[in-house]
Order: sequence, then C-alpha cells, then structure tokens
Amino acid sequence: MQPNGSEEPPHSERQGHSFTISSSLPAATSRVRRFVQERRALPLPRVMVVLSAASDTEKPGDAMSSSDTAQDDFRKPSTPAPNLNLGKALRSTLNSSQEFPEVIPLNVGGTYFTTRLSTLRRYEDTMLAAMFSGRHYIPRDAEGRFFIDRDGAYFGDILNFLREGELPHRDRVRAVHREAQYYAIGPLLDNLEDIQPLTGEKVRQSFLDLLPYYKDNLKRIVEIAKLRAMQRKARFAKLKICVYKEEMPITPYERPLFNSLRFERTESEAKLFEHHCDVDVSFGPWEAVADVYDLLHCIVGDLAELGISAEQQCIGVCDKHLINHYYCKRPIYEFKITWW
Repeated sequence: MQPNGSEEPPHSERQGHSFTISSSLPAATSRVRRFVQERRALPLPRVMVVLSAASDTEKPGDAMSSSDTAQDDFRKPSTPAPNLNLGKALRSTLNSSQEFPEVIPLNVGGTYFTTRLSTLRRYEDTMLAAMFSGRHYIPRDAEGRFFIDRDGAYFGDILNFLREGELPHRDRVRAVHREAQYYAIGPLLDNLEDIQPLTGEKVRQSFLDLLPYYKDNLKRIVEIAKLRAMQRKARFAKLKICVYKEEMPITPYERPLFNSLRFERTESEAKLFEHHCDVDVSFGPWEAVADVYDLLHCIVGDLAELGISAEQQCIGVCDKHLINHYYCKRPIYEFKITWW
C-alpha cells in the first residue's frame, strides 16, 4: 500500500518495456536456431533511405508519410550534384593553356615574321590581340612558329603600322585595306580611307549610291556579253546600253508640249513618257552634278577591275515616239566586250 492509499501496480505493468523485450527474445532465438538448422542464410535487414527536398515549412515527419514515395526514392539511385568549382577550374586551365614568349615567331601563309608580343597586342579590339591574348589556341608549324592561315604578302605592312604607325605605299593601299578588314584593325582602316585611292573611291561610291541597281546591271552586262560570245563563237560581243541622267527626255530643238521639269508634271502627264528603250541594259535616272560621261567612266573602270576589257561609243538616241511630236531622245551607247 502507498501512502496515498492507491494500490501499487503489478511489477509487469511498471516495467512494460522490459517485459515486452524479454518476452520476444525466445521467439527471436528460436527463429535463428531454425534458420541455422535448415542451413539457410539469414535475410539481410532492408535499409530504406529517404531523400527529401522539403521546404522549411514542411515537417520532418512528412518525408515518411507515404510508403509509395519512400519505395520510389529507394529504387532511384541518387545523382551527385555537379561540382561548379570543377568547371571553373577547367575553364581556368584552358584559358591559361597557352602562354606566349616576349618575342613571337610567325608563319603567315608560308612567309616568316618576327615581332614582339606587345606589338600584336597594340590595339585591344583587333583579331591579332584576341589571338595572342591566351584565350585561344594557335597552331604551330614544324619549326615552332605560330601559324596564321593567311596570305603573308601584305602582313609586313600590317606589322609596320602596329610598330610605328607607318602607312603603305599608294599602290598597296587597296590590298592592305583588305587585310586590315580581315584583322579588324580599326585605326589602320581609318587612316587608309583618308588617303588615295580610297578617298576618291568613297567620293565615287557616294555617287553610285544614287543608282542602287548599279552592281546588278554590271553583272547583266557580263552575263549577256559572255552568252553572245559563246553562241557566236566570237572573240568579242556588243551590247546596247542606255545611259541617261534625266528621268524625262529633253529636246531643246523641239517645242515640248509639257514642261521639262519633272516636279512640275502631274502624275498622268508623267505616265505618257513611261517606256523602256530597246537596249540590253539601262542606267538612269539620277540627281547629281555627275553627268552621263562620269557614269560611263565608272562602268568601264569597274569592268576593268573584273578583268574585262570594254570599249564604248555613242551610236545615237532612242527614237521611240511618245506623244504627238515628242520622242524619247535618250542616248544609246554600244559597248564592245573583248574576251581574249
């Protein structure tokens, strides 16, 4: 009896946990003994690993709430997270994989050069500075020279400008300008475009920009001349080309019915003069001080740049009748293209 008058609980109830464990030991011992007698391997205990990406609001016990989810997590092997530091280390290794000496031997298309590393890095926004910055791999030839797969005929002019700002001779300006475009050397491009013949080319191009069809017409001249020469088995071919500056024809020896100025004609009046001359190619009109002979000079010169010999002469005017006594009167030129 306790002091408060309640009966003392039985010993088995006071130590319920100890009773449960001791009562299960004989059963467990008998199971082990039975497996040993039957010479069977004891089953390994299953270990369940549950990986949970629960948020901060989830309770720790929520991961074990579903047996299906636990089994799926047990079946799927865990994938290791990528090591970001390893990628940074790899990139750092690649970036510093090629170090350059102070004196650089170069092989540019089979022509050898030697220069300082600082010369190649003179201007940051150039291809040469990027190539020799250490961020890119540059192959070497059998002698260990750094190889650039480019014609080296004008690379010396490139180096001379990088060394001391020296510009090439006039007869080499166009070729060096092409190389400067390839290597993206902006300061050299700016200097070359301010001297002849590139300055004159800029002025000429400002005139040709008034004729957006100019290059297409040059191609048509070459194609037509080639086709006619091959069909006739001839050494040369002749074409009729119309070159006119004014959109509307002007005949001072006649008395025109309409004002010759284009902007003073109505749209209906202008349509009366619309027609196509009977020629192979037609150039015009344009609004500039440059006249017909200036455009003829451009056509012959650009054909010569393509290696095509061309001669031209005026053979008359277009006599197509437009309205009443008014005729076209646009000049017609005969171009003779010689192929050999």
